Amino acid sequence: MIQKGQTMKATQKHGGVMMKRCSILVIVLGLLVVSFGALQHAPVASAQEAGWVTLFDGSKLEGWNRVGNANWRLADGAVQADSGSGFLVSPASYGDFQMRVEVWVDADANSGVFIRCADPQKIGAATCYEVNVYDKRPGPEYRTGGIVDVAKVMAKVDAGGKWNTLEITAQGPKLQVTTNGIKTAEAEHRGHVRGPFALQYGSGVVKFRKVQIRPL
Repeated sequence: MIQKGQTMKATQKHGGVMMKRCSILVIVLGLLVVSFGALQHAPVASAQEAGWVTLFDGSKLEGWNRVGNANWRLADGAVQADSGSGFLVSPASYGDFQMRVEVWVDADANSGVFIRCADPQKIGAATCYEVNVYDKRPGPEYRTGGIVDVAKVMAKVDAGGKWNTLEITAQGPKLQVTTNGIKTAEAEHRGHVRGPFALQYGSGVVKFRKVQIRPL
Protein backbone atom coordinates (compact mmCIF):
# COMPACT_ATOMS: atom_id res chain seq x y z
CA MET A 1 0.00 0.00 0.00
CA ILE A 2 1.31 3.46 -0.93
CA GLN A 3 1.41 5.76 2.01
CA LYS A 4 0.02 9.29 1.87
CA GLY A 5 3.47 10.82 2.44
CA GLN A 6 4.95 8.84 -0.41
CA THR A 7 2.20 10.09 -2.72
CA MET A 8 2.91 13.71 -1.78
CA LYS A 9 6.66 13.27 -2.37
CA ALA A 10 6.01 11.72 -5.76
CA THR A 11 3.70 14.60 -6.67
CA GLN A 12 6.26 17.19 -5.54
CA LYS A 13 9.01 15.44 -7.51
CA HIS A 14 6.85 15.32 -10.63
CA GLY A 15 5.97 19.01 -10.21
CA GLY A 16 9.66 19.92 -9.88
CA VAL A 17 10.53 18.05 -13.06
CA MET A 18 7.72 19.83 -14.91
CA MET A 19 8.94 23.24 -13.68
CA LYS A 20 12.49 22.50 -14.84
CA ARG A 21 11.20 21.40 -18.24
CA CYS A 22 9.11 24.58 -18.52
CA SER A 23 12.14 26.74 -17.61
CA ILE A 24 14.28 25.02 -20.25
CA LEU A 25 11.52 25.49 -22.82
CA VAL A 26 11.29 29.21 -22.02
CA ILE A 27 15.07 29.61 -22.42
CA VAL A 28 15.06 27.74 -25.74
CA LEU A 29 12.18 29.86 -27.04
CA GLY A 30 14.02 33.01 -25.96
CA LEU A 31 17.15 31.95 -27.84
CA LEU A 32 15.09 31.21 -30.94
CA VAL A 33 13.52 34.68 -30.80
CA VAL A 34 16.95 36.34 -30.47
CA SER A 35 18.36 34.23 -33.32
CA PHE A 36 15.39 35.06 -35.54
CA GLY A 37 15.85 38.76 -34.84
CA ALA A 38 19.53 38.53 -35.76
CA LEU A 39 18.67 36.76 -39.01
CA GLN A 40 16.14 39.47 -39.83
CA HIS A 41 18.79 42.18 -39.43
CA ALA A 42 21.62 40.33 -41.20
CA PRO A 43 20.33 40.94 -44.75
CA VAL A 44 20.07 44.69 -44.01
CA ALA A 45 23.72 44.89 -42.99
CA SER A 46 24.73 42.90 -46.07
CA ALA A 47 22.64 45.14 -48.30
CA GLN A 48 24.34 48.24 -46.90
CA GLU A 49 27.73 46.86 -47.98
CA ALA A 50 26.51 45.41 -51.27
CA GLY A 51 28.65 46.42 -54.20
CA TRP A 52 31.57 47.83 -52.21
CA VAL A 53 35.00 46.58 -53.25
CA THR A 54 38.04 47.01 -50.97
CA LEU A 55 40.98 48.08 -53.12
CA PHE A 56 43.39 48.61 -50.24
CA ASP A 57 43.23 47.27 -46.69
CA GLY A 58 46.64 48.24 -45.36
CA SER A 59 48.30 44.91 -46.10
CA LYS A 60 49.70 45.02 -49.64
CA LEU A 61 50.35 47.36 -52.57
CA GLU A 62 50.44 44.92 -55.47
CA GLY A 63 48.83 46.41 -58.56
CA TRP A 64 49.15 50.05 -57.55
CA ASN A 65 51.26 52.23 -59.84
CA ARG A 66 53.75 54.61 -58.30
CA VAL A 67 54.25 58.02 -59.87
CA GLY A 68 56.90 60.35 -58.42
CA ASN A 69 59.46 59.67 -55.70
CA ALA A 70 57.40 59.58 -52.49
CA ASN A 71 58.79 56.98 -50.07
CA TRP A 72 55.62 54.90 -49.77
CA ARG A 73 55.93 51.94 -47.40
CA LEU A 74 53.63 49.62 -45.46
CA ALA A 75 53.62 49.99 -41.68
CA ASP A 76 51.11 49.31 -38.89
CA GLY A 77 48.26 48.39 -41.21
CA ALA A 78 48.61 51.41 -43.49
CA VAL A 79 50.70 52.77 -46.34
CA GLN A 80 52.55 55.93 -45.45
CA ALA A 81 55.05 58.46 -46.77
CA ASP A 82 56.99 61.32 -45.23
CA SER A 83 59.37 62.49 -47.93
CA GLY A 84 59.55 63.04 -51.67
CA SER A 85 56.46 63.81 -53.72
CA GLY A 86 54.18 61.48 -55.62
CA PHE A 87 51.11 59.31 -55.99
CA LEU A 88 49.75 55.80 -55.74
CA VAL A 89 47.60 55.35 -58.85
CA SER A 90 44.85 52.75 -59.19
CA PRO A 91 45.35 50.21 -62.00
CA ALA A 92 41.70 50.47 -63.12
CA SER A 93 39.66 53.42 -64.38
CA TYR A 94 36.31 54.53 -62.97
CA GLY A 95 33.52 56.76 -64.25
CA ASP A 96 30.53 56.93 -61.90
CA PHE A 97 31.22 55.69 -58.38
CA GLN A 98 31.20 56.21 -54.65
CA MET A 99 34.42 55.77 -52.71
CA ARG A 100 35.51 55.79 -49.08
CA VAL A 101 39.07 56.59 -48.09
CA GLU A 102 40.55 56.51 -44.59
CA VAL A 103 43.50 58.90 -44.32
CA TRP A 104 45.70 60.19 -41.49
CA VAL A 105 47.77 63.35 -41.83
CA ASP A 106 49.79 65.54 -39.52
CA ALA A 107 49.01 69.23 -39.19
CA ASP A 108 51.41 70.30 -41.96
CA ALA A 109 50.54 67.61 -44.49
CA ASN A 110 49.52 68.15 -48.08
CA SER A 111 47.56 65.21 -49.45
CA GLY A 112 44.41 64.37 -51.32
CA VAL A 113 42.57 62.01 -53.65
CA PHE A 114 42.62 62.73 -57.39
CA ILE A 115 39.74 61.16 -59.33
CA ARG A 116 38.90 60.60 -63.02
CA CYS A 117 42.47 61.33 -64.05
CA ALA A 118 42.89 61.79 -67.80
CA ASP A 119 46.58 60.80 -67.79
CA PRO A 120 47.78 58.35 -65.10
CA GLN A 121 51.34 59.58 -65.55
CA LYS A 122 50.49 63.28 -65.15
CA ILE A 123 48.44 63.70 -62.00
CA GLY A 124 47.25 67.20 -61.14
CA ALA A 125 44.27 69.51 -60.69
CA ALA A 126 44.28 70.21 -64.44
CA THR A 127 44.04 66.55 -65.46
CA CYS A 128 41.89 65.20 -62.58
CA TYR A 129 39.39 66.32 -59.98
CA GLU A 130 41.48 66.98 -56.84
CA VAL A 131 39.74 66.30 -53.53
CA ASN A 132 42.01 68.06 -51.07
CA VAL A 133 43.37 67.05 -47.66
CA TYR A 134 45.41 70.16 -46.87
CA ASP A 135 44.49 72.08 -43.71
CA LYS A 136 47.05 74.85 -44.25
CA ARG A 137 46.54 75.42 -47.96
CA PRO A 138 47.54 79.02 -48.85
CA GLY A 139 44.21 79.42 -50.68
CA PRO A 140 41.86 78.24 -47.91
CA GLU A 141 38.77 78.19 -50.13
CA TYR A 142 40.00 74.84 -51.50
CA ARG A 143 41.44 73.44 -48.28
CA THR A 144 40.59 70.04 -46.76
CA GLY A 145 37.30 68.74 -48.16
CA GLY A 146 37.22 71.00 -51.21
CA ILE A 147 37.61 70.13 -54.90
CA VAL A 148 40.42 72.33 -56.18
CA ASP A 149 39.27 74.96 -58.70
CA VAL A 150 35.82 73.31 -58.86
CA ALA A 151 34.04 73.38 -55.48
CA LYS A 152 34.96 75.57 -52.52
CA VAL A 153 34.65 74.13 -49.04
CA MET A 154 31.18 74.39 -47.53
CA ALA A 155 32.32 73.64 -43.96
CA LYS A 156 35.72 73.80 -42.28
CA VAL A 157 36.95 70.38 -41.16
CA ASP A 158 40.52 69.98 -39.91
CA ALA A 159 42.15 66.65 -40.70
CA GLY A 160 45.50 67.02 -38.93
CA GLY A 161 46.47 64.59 -36.19
CA LYS A 162 43.71 61.98 -36.61
CA TRP A 163 42.18 59.39 -38.88
CA ASN A 164 39.63 60.83 -41.28
CA THR A 165 37.08 59.34 -43.67
CA LEU A 166 36.57 60.92 -47.08
CA GLU A 167 33.44 59.90 -48.97
CA ILE A 168 33.48 60.92 -52.61
CA THR A 169 30.60 60.55 -55.05
CA ALA A 170 30.98 61.12 -58.78
CA GLN A 171 27.89 60.53 -60.89
CA GLY A 172 27.89 62.15 -64.29
CA PRO A 173 28.66 65.85 -63.76
CA LYS A 174 27.57 65.73 -60.10
CA LEU A 175 30.37 65.63 -57.53
CA GLN A 176 30.10 65.50 -53.74
CA VAL A 177 32.58 65.21 -50.90
CA THR A 178 31.84 64.31 -47.30
CA THR A 179 34.60 64.63 -44.71
CA ASN A 180 34.08 62.84 -41.40
CA GLY A 181 30.33 62.80 -41.98
CA ILE A 182 30.10 66.50 -42.91
CA LYS A 183 29.35 67.57 -46.48
CA THR A 184 32.29 69.78 -47.41
CA ALA A 185 31.91 70.21 -51.19
CA GLU A 186 29.32 69.82 -53.91
CA ALA A 187 29.36 70.80 -57.56
CA GLU A 188 28.04 70.08 -61.02
CA HIS A 189 30.97 70.20 -63.42
CA ARG A 190 31.30 68.87 -66.94
CA GLY A 191 34.97 68.05 -67.21
CA HIS A 192 36.76 64.80 -66.50
CA VAL A 193 34.54 61.82 -67.25
CA ARG A 194 36.55 58.72 -66.49
CA GLY A 195 39.98 57.58 -65.38
CA PRO A 196 42.02 56.07 -62.55
CA PHE A 197 42.28 57.73 -59.17
CA ALA A 198 45.41 58.60 -57.21
CA LEU A 199 46.37 58.91 -53.53
CA GLN A 200 48.69 61.86 -53.01
CA TYR A 201 51.76 62.52 -50.91
CA GLY A 202 52.82 66.16 -51.02
CA SER A 203 54.37 66.99 -47.65
CA GLY A 204 54.30 66.20 -43.93
CA VAL A 205 53.25 62.71 -42.84
CA VAL A 206 50.47 60.97 -44.79
CA LYS A 207 48.92 57.54 -44.19
CA PHE A 208 46.16 55.64 -45.98
CA ARG A 209 44.73 52.51 -44.36
CA LYS A 210 41.55 51.71 -46.32
CA VAL A 211 40.21 52.44 -49.79
CA GLN A 212 36.82 51.15 -50.95
CA ILE A 213 34.85 51.87 -54.12
CA ARG A 214 31.37 51.09 -55.42
CA PRO A 215 30.56 51.63 -59.10
CA LEU A 216 27.28 53.42 -59.76
